[in-house]
Amino acid sequence: MKPEPGHVYFPAEGTHLEVDTSGRLTASSKPPVDGHRPSVTTTFDSVARYYGDAALAVLLTGMGRDGAEELRLLKEKGAVTFAQDKDSSVVHGMPGEAIKLDAATFILAPDKIAAVLTDLANNKKESQR
Repeated sequence: MKPEPGHVYFPAEGTHLEVDTSGRLTASSKPPVDGHRPSVTTTFDSVARYYGDAALAVLLTGMGRDGAEELRLLKEKGAVTFAQDKDSSVVHGMPGEAIKLDAATFILAPDKIAAVLTDLANNKKESQR
């Protein structure tokens, strides 16, 4: 299916969520990444390939390094990237690794991330008028 504005998508259990070459969301049974399936590494990599600088990505609390390198890749391609700050994280592994890699445009608590996302969306709507 094509992603729709205002929707959040999660992968089915035991599959990766990817964006294919036509921009559709797909469930992939590719091998686990560092023992994880689903893995945000796979999702962010496909988003970087399809959307590049038109992407926006958020990496929240979690163990390990899942998605950190790919968040950096997204930022390098010009995407707006967010990592959850340490104080608000239950486990700061994933966002902490991304921060170490300078992968985050913004480092914020989830409520602040939501506020910036709202501002970005409102500014986009204003510029389209």
